Formats: sequence, C-alpha cells, structure tokens
Amino acid sequence: MKVDGRHFCSIWLEPDGWSVGAIDQRRLPHDFVVARLTTCDAAVDAIRSMLVRGAPLIGATAAYGVALAMRADGSDAALDHACRTLIATRPTAINLKWALDEMRLALRPLPSSQRAAAAFSRAAAIAEEDIAINRRIGEHGLALIEAIAAKKPPGERVNVLTHCNAGWLATVDWGTATAPIYLAHDRGHPVHVWVDETRPRNQGASLTAWELGHHGVPHTVIPDNTGGHLMQHGMVDLVIVGTDRVTANGDVCNKIGTYLKALAAHDNRVPFYVALPSPTIDFSVDDGIRQIPIEQRSADEVTDMTGRTADGRIETVRIVPDGSPVANYGFDVTPARLVTGLITERGVLKAERDALATAFPERIAAAAE
Repeated sequence: MKVDGRHFCSIWLEPDGWSVGAIDQRRLPHDFVVARLTTCDAAVDAIRSMLVRGAPLIGATAAYGVALAMRADGSDAALDHACRTLIATRPTAINLKWALDEMRLALRPLPSSQRAAAAFSRAAAIAEEDIAINRRIGEHGLALIEAIAAKKPPGERVNVLTHCNAGWLATVDWGTATAPIYLAHDRGHPVHVWVDETRPRNQGASLTAWELGHHGVPHTVIPDNTGGHLMQHGMVDLVIVGTDRVTANGDVCNKIGTYLKALAAHDNRVPFYVALPSPTIDFSVDDGIRQIPIEQRSADEVTDMTGRTADGRIETVRIVPDGSPVANYGFDVTPARLVTGLITERGVLKAERDALATAFPERIAAAAE
C-alpha cells in the first residue's frame, strides 16, 4: 500500500540480501521509523515489543527470524532454539506456529551449510504468499461492498466499521479487513470507514487511521463504545474485522472488544464479516472460548497513554490512579453463530466446520501432523 504516494510493505529484505527492514509500529502515528533486524534475537524482540504486530506479519517476521538464526548457525540445535524462542513471543496468533512449522519443514532435511540460503528463500516466499492471499481476500470482500453499493443511490457511500488494525500494517501488504476497502477505494467506489480507537493500545486510532489517511481512504475515528449507537441509527452497512485465530467450528479470536461489536451487529441486523488468510485457521481447536489461550498483557498499556503534546513533544502520561489493579486481556472470542461470513482467499465461507474443511482440506492434514 502507499505512504504519501510511495509503496511500502510492512517488512522486507534489505538490498544487502540478508538484513530485514520493518516499519516500527510503536512509533506510529507520529513518527515513521524503519527498523533493521540483523539477528534472531532482534526478531524475537520485534514481535514481543510489538515493533511488528498482527497475526500474518508476526508469522512473516518469525520466518525471517529463523533465517537470521541460520545465517549465524545452521545447526539443528540453532534451528530448534530459534523456533522455541520465537514461538514463546505471542501465545494467541496461530500464524506464528504455522510459519515456524513451514520453516522447520523446509530446513530440517537440508545440511547445515544450505540452510541459510533456503531459510531466506522460504521466508521471502511466506511474505509473498501473504501478499497474494490478502489480495484475493480483498477481491472476495470487494464483492460484498459492491453488492451493498448497488442498493444505494448513486454516489452514496458504503460505511464499514472495523476494529483494531487488520490493515496492511498487520500483514505484509493489503491487510485482511482493509483489503476489500482499499480495492473499493482504488476502483472509485465511495467507501467510508468507522475506525474504532481500540483501547488499550489504540491500534485503530494510531495505525488504521494512519494507513487509511496516507492512502487517501475517507474515515472517521470513533471511541470504542460508539459502534452500537451507529448501528442503531443505520450508519453502518457492514462490519469487517480481522482475526488472530479461527477454530475448526468458526469461532473467531480477535482483539478484545470484537465480541461486543459482533453482539451489536447481530442485534441490529448488520452483517458481521471476518477477513482471514487460511494460515489463521486452527483445525486442532474446536471451542475457541475454552481452548484458545488469551494473552494477558502488561498493565501499563491500560494505565499509560502516549501522544503528541501541543508543542510537538511525544509524552507518556498515566491516566489510572496509583494502586488500582488492572486486568489487560488482549483478545476475546466471538462465537461462530454471530459471524455472517468468513472472507478467505478461497471465497466467503459460512463460519462452520464443513465450509472450512471443504475449502481448506490441507489445513486439516497439517493440524493432524
């Protein structure tokens, strides 16, 4: 996608052929900074500190992390250590495990002397595959937007509500939930996005709004609690969110607050769609509410907020009284019954086991291994 007219991906291989460039998302929206990752430990820190975030991008970063590890040491011990360290960074996003399994599958049969080159090649392929998948998600989701637009008076905008950041910053390019929006905008359809601020890390206000704005997509940032009101008054045509894991029966695990949006959408008969690449499907899990580990993050994400002051300084301030306990659950699970459809690279599917299994039989086989 574009930043002020120039194309960017969220992660890439630098011209030297081995170091990895990535947009430092901790610095957005006020500073655009590119980080250079040169070791596996740097990739681990990038994922853990949320320099990179979003399930598909976490997977791509982990793949490059393994490649950097193999550049330093191509042994079995180094491969096992890299994968073990990387998998521990974020417990919820299944793409992380998928990418590491792909890297192990590609590298394990090779002699140590060949692993570095093969690792960089497979990591780059994972990144390119993500771009292609998200573009196809965009095409399938675009049809939904176009169908709504066809029922409106000419020129009237289609209003999409999204939560958190499932944009190109959360993937390698295009995004999942935003891919249909970008395609609609680029093809001249009047589309407008209601952007949830998404406390506590404000990924909607700081990241989704930033990338939509730089690409020229009309949008409005709203407090998290506004979505239901907008739906009650007919101001939302559809909801599209991303996900960090989808279970075999169609339950959706996504950023905390997604479940509440799904409830409001269901009550107001607003279509609620989830955009996801197939590596996000986890056929080893049947019950998202009981089986998916929910990450509990640092209290300072809730107690502190960072922003730009009137004189241009970036400052962090505390907004919670000293001594008040904080619970910071990173994700919640939306039951399949509240999901209108799953927008995948192979079409819009019902959120149910048979539809997922028919569309992605290879994912079932992978889960059984």
